[in-house]
Amino acid sequence: MLHATSLYAAVLAVLLLHLSMNVIKARRTGKVSVGDGGDEHLLRTMRTQANFTEYTPIALILIGALELNGFSIWAVHGLGIMFVVGRILHAIGLGTDGGVMKCRVYGMYFTAAVLALGAALNLWVFMKVYV
Repeated sequence: MLHATSLYAAVLAVLLLHLSMNVIKARRTGKVSVGDGGDEHLLRTMRTQANFTEYTPIALILIGALELNGFSIWAVHGLGIMFVVGRILHAIGLGTDGGVMKCRVYGMYFTAAVLALGAALNLWVFMKVYV
């Protein structure tokens, strides 16, 4: 069962909906149907959503694989919380006009840490079982 991963997938889906609504709102405000129309705010909003969608699937796969393989539920929750916090910080940093660089940087640190730890822990589980 993937109870913890399901929780983080649901929370992240809500965040994706919020980011998507921001893109729709920016498109309507800027009257841009396709592309960014040269609108800096729309471009920033689109990249915030795109960056989220680029990192979220692999993070959930790594977290879910650990949970499925019976890894410590505390580690699974730790990675899930760190990823959600990282994605929120990054969205704040990248998504706001003028940007809050510190949020963006810490958001990527958290995101990269989850990917690195998730990969390392999954490799460790594999090695423990098969080597």
